[in-house]
Amino acid sequence: MNIRDFKERLFTEGTKAGFTDMEIFVSNSSNFRLQVFNKEVDNYSLSQIRGISFRGIYNGKMGYAYTEIADDESITFLIENAKANAEITGSTDDIPIYEGSPSYPEVIAYNEDLNNISVEEKMQFTFDLEAEALKLDPRVKTVNYCIYSDGEGEIYIANTKGLEQSFRSNMAYCYVSVVVQEGDSIKTGGRLAVGNNWSKFNAAALAKEAVEEGLSLLDAESIESGKYPIVLRYDVAADILGTFCDVFSAESVQKGLSLLEGKLEEKIAADIVTLLDDPLLENGIASQPFDAEGVASKTKAVISDGVLKTFLHNLKTAKKDGVESTGNAYKGIKSPIGISPTNFYIQAGDKSYQQLLEEMGEGLIIISVQGLHSGANPVSGDFSLGAYGYYVKDGRIQRPVDQITIAGNFFDLLKNVVAIGSDLEFDSSGVGSPSLLIKELAVAGK
Repeated sequence: MNIRDFKERLFTEGTKAGFTDMEIFVSNSSNFRLQVFNKEVDNYSLSQIRGISFRGIYNGKMGYAYTEIADDESITFLIENAKANAEITGSTDDIPIYEGSPSYPEVIAYNEDLNNISVEEKMQFTFDLEAEALKLDPRVKTVNYCIYSDGEGEIYIANTKGLEQSFRSNMAYCYVSVVVQEGDSIKTGGRLAVGNNWSKFNAAALAKEAVEEGLSLLDAESIESGKYPIVLRYDVAADILGTFCDVFSAESVQKGLSLLEGKLEEKIAADIVTLLDDPLLENGIASQPFDAEGVASKTKAVISDGVLKTFLHNLKTAKKDGVESTGNAYKGIKSPIGISPTNFYIQAGDKSYQQLLEEMGEGLIIISVQGLHSGANPVSGDFSLGAYGYYVKDGRIQRPVDQITIAGNFFDLLKNVVAIGSDLEFDSSGVGSPSLLIKELAVAGK
């Protein structure tokens, strides 16, 4: 059944059943994933998924239900299950259904060229990626991960207050990881690429970067424990930011799960730190013209020149705080409304990676951390993470370093950013950062 016809029939039957305001949220997605190993296809999947979420006000309470099929039986199923959900819910929060914004921005998040790449081309690229890595150096023993994946999706939202919007997006990523060995020293190196511009997926360049990283770590040793100036490479900085991004959610603040409560308009970071949430970023990984409640998207500085300017809100949290929603409502098909950032990143500076090292003089570069799920406390901000990277002296890399642990606090880290690189990159979830020079972190080594 056409989704718009389904929507009209659902709202008609919902009204008869006693619902007042109602909303339908539809997610259609298709995904391709290929993994190769030793010149053979190791994993191949192609999927198409539709999810239909219905919510509505019944006897003054919000009820939820979902299905994957748009037919007559699903209409009955959604209405009956949403009624039952509303009747048993204990929430007394006033959860609104939004009538729509006056206007919506034009967001570029879909690249037709990516959609036109054939399966054969994607497979050839992935095999080439593995082959390029294997031939670069005899010390490359295997390519343990060689993955290409892409997907496209369409979101449709409509309600009984007149809101009706939709948008399309697509994205691809690839990841290559190599195992290198020299004598008894065995290390890995990897490279991730994300975007929807197929022309920027260069197998030879990606393989070269992964291999060079692996080789550069051979014969790594630990270092004396102490406090060191640190350069967090862009990907590590993004990993840490992503781990603690919930502290900027108004929902976390209102539940007492963020130490940023009561700190709006206060300085919480170094003057040079600006943290943006930008759903309008052209071809951004998480770009969107509206959020899961239909609120128009807008770019906002969460931190501006070190000052906390806003939390991320949906309609519910915004009403509690007496402010406007920031357009950060998020929902899965099977879940109620929550909050999520979009393209969430620290604004790039104007210093090259080498300039950061020269400014640091002596210290450590951290290029990978382990244990973010177990070694980081998103409420207190404390972290203690296994790590590896390089020892730097006189602004030059001297040797690789491993078997160390870095420890600190996220909120202190923001205040101790000394310089910011120009090398902004995003991970596959839309969190991004340039490389950051940190005044110091505690390092446990030998």
